[in-house]
Amino acid sequence: MTKSIKTQSMFATINRLSKYFRPNKYLLILVVILSGISGLVGIAGSYLLRPIINNYILPGDVSGLRKAVLVLAVMYLTGVVFTFFSNQIMVKVTQAIIYDLRKDLFNHVDGLPLSYFDSTNDGNVMSYFTNDIDTVENALNTCFSLMAQSFITVVGSAVMMFVLNIPLTFFTVLCLAAMVFIIYYNGKASKVYFKKRQKFTGTLNGFIKEMMEGQKVEKVFCRETANLNSFRVHNNELRIAATNAFTYSSIMGPMVVSVGFINYTFTVCAGGFMVINNMLDLGTLAAYLLFVRQFSVPVNQFTQQINLFLAGIAGAERILNVFDQERESDQGKVTLTSARDNENKTMVGWNVPDQTKLVPLKGEVEFYQVDFGYESDRKILNKINLHAMPGQKIAFVGSTGAGKTTIINLINRFYDIQAGKITYDGIDIKEIKKKDLRNSLSLVLQDTHLFTGTITENIRYGNLEATDEEVKVAAKLSNADSFIRRLPMGYETMLHNDGDNLSLGQRQLLAIARAAISGAPVLILDEATSSIDTRTEKLLEDGMDAVMENKTVFVIAHRLSTVRNADLILVLDHGEVVERGNHHELLDQKGRYYELYTGAKLLQ
Repeated sequence: MTKSIKTQSMFATINRLSKYFRPNKYLLILVVILSGISGLVGIAGSYLLRPIINNYILPGDVSGLRKAVLVLAVMYLTGVVFTFFSNQIMVKVTQAIIYDLRKDLFNHVDGLPLSYFDSTNDGNVMSYFTNDIDTVENALNTCFSLMAQSFITVVGSAVMMFVLNIPLTFFTVLCLAAMVFIIYYNGKASKVYFKKRQKFTGTLNGFIKEMMEGQKVEKVFCRETANLNSFRVHNNELRIAATNAFTYSSIMGPMVVSVGFINYTFTVCAGGFMVINNMLDLGTLAAYLLFVRQFSVPVNQFTQQINLFLAGIAGAERILNVFDQERESDQGKVTLTSARDNENKTMVGWNVPDQTKLVPLKGEVEFYQVDFGYESDRKILNKINLHAMPGQKIAFVGSTGAGKTTIINLINRFYDIQAGKITYDGIDIKEIKKKDLRNSLSLVLQDTHLFTGTITENIRYGNLEATDEEVKVAAKLSNADSFIRRLPMGYETMLHNDGDNLSLGQRQLLAIARAAISGAPVLILDEATSSIDTRTEKLLEDGMDAVMENKTVFVIAHRLSTVRNADLILVLDHGEVVERGNHHELLDQKGRYYELYTGAKLLQ
């Protein structure tokens, strides 16, 4: 089950992200030091304005003024150099952090159960890796160095203002409190809408992805106008959320600047009065006014960057919520391994704890009173029993929704049963590690999926250690070799967009070749011939005889002609096995299978 999205505080989000900072903590400390030095240079330069005015400008000491200006130039140049290196280091650190975050996100998402993807929009999943990661990256690149330097500047300026004149500084502190209140209130309000903005961006991305992939369907049913209206709804949701987010955050800057101008105006007037009445010297006032401006600038800078910062926090929250989703659990201890037998031949089998010998890998599968439902209160399968011996061909037939594909999903442990037991070579599949269980199975789905790469690479996906010759043998077994050789680049033909440059039947043949090359003792065909014409199907059946030899084969097919030679046919209806037997036995019973078969014949 997918966990509900949790709202986290800003500090909790930053704290959880801190583990990605630790490997680069020394570089981050160096960034803080360099930024701090840059900030201190600015503070020192501002303070030097006091003696420059009092000791050189007012007395008219030109020689001393030249030396003082030279010192200031060297100091500020040093600050520029430190700032440059600080920014360059931060760029590298940010990319290292984003690399680790993106890697961990992919690894976690890749390990989530199928139920998560069943309930999550594809666009949202993609948005985690694109939009959300990008917002975190922008926030790190822009805000970290700025905040480190701003902190030093604000604290240093405050200290120096107290040193220069305590009465004037009290009013500045009050103005700072007003600025902090404005930032806190607006930040809290805009954070909510930035989070909604990220969410609606993911929803909109998912809608666009679906529409781009379904262009043929959209055009054949003339649904461009309807889809445009749906797009407007999603786009409007994003517009409203973004407008509210930026409305709150955009008024923050002008309000903070206004408070800063009020503070500066008051300081000029009060300070000028004090100078006139000899309560303050001109150099001290000039330096103090510079500190007032220097005190306000970092706060203003932060308000200008608050959009990036809050968007980054919102993106980080969404990513962390993905990490909160539970990965596919696996308590299995039985592994698939190989060893030498008494005749020094390699034997592949199950390594069961507390057993000295391997259990031979044969492909015997048995269901005992299996119950299953995708939801706990709604059963899909009820009291399923079957025993598939090694080398047998088991077929599942029945109406759509009868539970045929669900049985296949249980063998792979894509989902776990609620009651009963499934054994593989006499071992409860819950005791077998999922990776090893799935390595012993090969699967061909109705909806084929081909990856970007050559035809050879796509077939070899079933066995990464297969040679080019083994790839060609697998292609010949599935009768894919003939059409592959007719392609301009043959086996090196590049496939893109799920193999759009091939026909549906050709894609299905490649998927079957990919299953054939795996060498697994159990072969599962889920509507594997649904996209193949009758002539190709006959060629495929002839070629697959060699692939299926000595294998346990599970077949799901709407074309009942493809299951006539099955050793056992199970007829499913509403999640229960209502009939079982071979083709001739079931026809003689004149029951549900007879109805399905004769009905199919009439339609042909």
